Amino acid sequence: MAHCKDLNDVRAHIDRLDRQIVPLLAERATYVAQAPNFKATKHQVVDRDRIEEVISKVRHLANEEGCDPTLIENIYRAMIDAYIVFEAKVFLDVHPEK
Repeated sequence: MAHCKDLNDVRAHIDRLDRQIVPLLAERATYVAQAPNFKATKHQVVDRDRIEEVISKVRHLANEEGCDPTLIENIYRAMIDAYIVFEAKVFLDVHPEK
């Protein structure tokens, strides 16, 4: 991790990271889009047990990285909510009769 000399340097590093993060989020979306193929009902789009499993894992990873686990949990909960909305839309495309 670089030590930034000014705000422009901070922003340049954030922009660099965003160029890495967005492709990963796009790849994650391709897997989320496949999930409705394996779910029989729209109710299955929200899997609370799986959500809590993911949150537990990322909190652990945050600790390993020396990052605030609550920050990572909040980011992941927001991201999961967005992917749920996306998956619900895909579900209706895959299962228009349900």
